Amino acid sequence: MFAQESDFGNWLIYIGNKKIDSKWNIHNEVQYRNYDVVGDLEQLLLRTGVGYNLSENNHNLLLGYGYISSENYIPETQEKTAINEHRIFQQFISKDQLGILSLTHRYRVEQRFVEKDFKMRFRYFLAANIPLIKTEDGGSKLYFSAYNEVFLNAKSKVFDRNRVYGGFGFQLNRQIRMEAGYMNQMFEASSRDQFNLITFITF
Repeated sequence: MFAQESDFGNWLIYIGNKKIDSKWNIHNEVQYRNYDVVGDLEQLLLRTGVGYNLSENNHNLLLGYGYISSENYIPETQEKTAINEHRIFQQFISKDQLGILSLTHRYRVEQRFVEKDFKMRFRYFLAANIPLIKTEDGGSKLYFSAYNEVFLNAKSKVFDRNRVYGGFGFQLNRQIRMEAGYMNQMFEASSRDQFNLITFITF
């Protein structure tokens, strides 16, 4: 049981992708997560990685590293304890087009070094994107986005969490798009709601 004042949190997310050439890319990501709408830090996540395209824009392999600083409430108190995590991960992304529906599959394996503990986790992410307003060149100016992601541990208590998200996005230009939406995160014995504000930059 958390002791924070609100059950509705806020995540501010930046996701960047730098194309080196037609095959290689660099991924970078910052997430600032709050227990409340703002001002009660839950987690700061920094992630980066190097990716390789197996086919043009449709299949990508990536090797990455993440640093996660968490501030967890001590049960039944207003006090927090800080936990640091270093994470190595490998992922494969596959993209498909079914009519106007764009699908993204992401398979990720994580090796997590949480303080003195080592943990393994598997994640499967399925996202759908539907254009609502198209641009003159056939792109999507306004779109609806939804995803589900399940987290599974390698050891006992296999189920870790599940995230369900729905939101709307706006393509500012070829390099930048912004997205805002609602996410429910379900744990084994509880759940939390978050408002997500996400900026994607490709350069």
